[in-house]
Amino acid sequence: MCVHQSINITTKSSSSILFYQFTQQNLPACKPVLTPSWIVTTFLLMGVIFIPIGLVTLRTSHSVIEIVERYDTECIPEKFRGNKVSYIKDSTILKNCSLYLKVPKHMKAPIYIYYQLDNYYQNHRRYVKSRNDQQLLHGLKSNDTSSCQPEDSSNGLPSVPCGLIAWSLFNDTFKFIRESSELVVNRKNIAWKSDRNHKFGKQVYPFNFQNGTFIGGGSLDPSVPLSDQEDLIVWMRTAALPSFRKMYGRIEEDLDADDVIAVHLMNNYNTYSFGGKKKLVLSTSSWLGGKNDFLGVAYVFVGSSSIIISLVFMLLHVKNPRPYGETAYLSWNR
Repeated sequence: MCVHQSINITTKSSSSILFYQFTQQNLPACKPVLTPSWIVTTFLLMGVIFIPIGLVTLRTSHSVIEIVERYDTECIPEKFRGNKVSYIKDSTILKNCSLYLKVPKHMKAPIYIYYQLDNYYQNHRRYVKSRNDQQLLHGLKSNDTSSCQPEDSSNGLPSVPCGLIAWSLFNDTFKFIRESSELVVNRKNIAWKSDRNHKFGKQVYPFNFQNGTFIGGGSLDPSVPLSDQEDLIVWMRTAALPSFRKMYGRIEEDLDADDVIAVHLMNNYNTYSFGGKKKLVLSTSSWLGGKNDFLGVAYVFVGSSSIIISLVFMLLHVKNPRPYGETAYLSWNR
């Protein structure tokens, strides 16, 4: 319901008589009146719209097939499980490990491969700041690497890329075997195109990287420019939450139900020092992306709440109706 009224505005002007007609105006205005019927109808309409959208979203999310396997505990030999940190830090011990994944349903290509880390705070203020974006784009031409401390240099020479984020690069590797044949993993275009083209230099190469006495994570090929080091680019986009997934690659062929996939991996990355967890994730996708029930649940919750509120207002209006119609309380109608 919308009530039209006229508002007379009088403004004194001493500069010119030409403003007289402009300052003496009758302005039409529309003021909505929130009557009970309008409120009930609005909330009821919100519920009718939101609940079906939420159900469709949930159905789409449940159509995504995921295989999630934690491997950080299983890939520690029995004799080292009492001291996992010493095992992962011992470079003389091979860290190879095998997992077997059973495909629950037919998975249509492309199948996305992620590694998931839990209890890993990439959002820590000191960690997030330990990088130099100008150096990533221009290399050694950027001299100020103070923001990268304590990993700004090694053996008296600057490191490219510098900082704790690059230094702690994830370095577990995965190989997938089905029926004695290796599945090809496409590791191209796993990073954002904008990052590859505008944040990492095409003529910037790793220099003096991971050459210190304390090695953090993976190494980089010094003959490949940073714009093509997509593992690094994915890792450098820090996560907002302590549990996150990052893309490792894609399998470009379908997997059938009940297929058994042997995964040969190298368990190199140290999450044992801080109680972190490592998981391997294989997932299909939908038009909404990966598996995530939050959006659908939110739509259903808001829609259900709106219907409940509309019913409450309806009962209150039936119990205590306006005495002389819906416009009885409007002052200009008295």
